Amino acid sequence: MRNLILAAAIAFTAVAGFAAPSQAGYYSYDYQPACFIKKIKSYDYYGNLIVKRVRVCH
Repeated sequence: MRNLILAAAIAFTAVAGFAAPSQAGYYSYDYQPACFIKKIKSYDYYGNLIVKRVRVCH
């Protein structure tokens, strides 16, 4: 009886382990990611300011 319960628990965790990652990449057709423009400031070798605009979506 104890082996049956242990086997059922192992089977359940295995199924739950595969089900969670499969839902992680699911997007509906109406999904629009929220995007914004981030400015990154840096300097080149000669000391000139370089402003790079990067689009960040999540």
